[in-house]
Amino acid sequence: MGPVERVTARLVESDVPLRRASLLAEAERIARDEAPLAGPGIARAAVDGLLGLGPLEALLADPAVTDVLVNGPDEVWVERAGALERTGVTMPDEAAVVAAVERVIAPLGLRLDHASPAVDARLPDGSRLHAVIPPASVDGPVVAIRRFTPVVPDLDALVACGGVRLEGAALLREAVAGRANLLVSGGTGAGKTTLLNVLSREIPAGDRVVTIEDSAELRLSGHVVRLEARPPNAEGAGEITLQALVRQALRMRPDRIVVGEVRGPEALDLIQAMSTGHAGSMGTVHANGADEALWRLETLAASGPRRVPAGAMRRQLWSAVDVVVQMDRADGTRRVREIAVVRGDGLEEAYRC
Repeated sequence: MGPVERVTARLVESDVPLRRASLLAEAERIARDEAPLAGPGIARAAVDGLLGLGPLEALLADPAVTDVLVNGPDEVWVERAGALERTGVTMPDEAAVVAAVERVIAPLGLRLDHASPAVDARLPDGSRLHAVIPPASVDGPVVAIRRFTPVVPDLDALVACGGVRLEGAALLREAVAGRANLLVSGGTGAGKTTLLNVLSREIPAGDRVVTIEDSAELRLSGHVVRLEARPPNAEGAGEITLQALVRQALRMRPDRIVVGEVRGPEALDLIQAMSTGHAGSMGTVHANGADEALWRLETLAASGPRRVPAGAMRRQLWSAVDVVVQMDRADGTRRVREIAVVRGDGLEEAYRC
């Protein structure tokens, strides 16, 4: 039995409360007895093995890491500065990978087993975890963790880090101040949520903002009410959909509604909210360009059970959205690639990187 295992065994036998600070203090005391020459990381490794993701915790503690990707116990990758690199971190076996995920999702009321082989979870620090195990994953358990990283504080900082030029920042500032309805589009990891956080700093303090997210990532300031969707529990009950939350938000006297990511029939409710007195609302959608963002929003709005004539849907969409902001990621840099203004039934490019 190695030093970490010995410290872990004594921790399990102790009556210390299952809180990280308490366990870490006790583990450090035990480590001085069990492994005085083993180094300072023994206590933290033992606690991570009891409460956290085990060896993955060290990667998540690295501020340069934005994603941790586990393709089985012997293959762990990270993304740093926009580039993927394989690490030397390993886990004992596939069961250890699954056990690590189960430890962090159990307090959230979620499960991962053969009957429910995939799980999405928001970790206490705001990071997002997605895990898939057999039979859905052919080659063993797969885990992807998108770390929560500190947001760019404001538009000036976004300009300073190369995310947008001064003229683009001025257009965005003017759009928010003028209560334009904004749609932010881009691929996965392009910086859509970061831009929403930045734009929120331009919202007047007196405006009441209701945010709706699948996984709460927005860190807005001011008068903010945060709503978060929830998947079904182990019995298949208790699901809270984005569509239901958009409808609830409309009853909360919002001045603006912010939807973290539009991905289903809630698009129709957002379009209607933008068209009926909630000017200055915002949302994000996965798309490769401004035109495609509007097409995708229309498709999502039509995906629900409510049937709206295509012509009426399109007219409402084009009258609801005022500005489309396209984000992209190149060479590890997330930036505003294009700002397009909706004019009638077309788009007019106002800014391009």
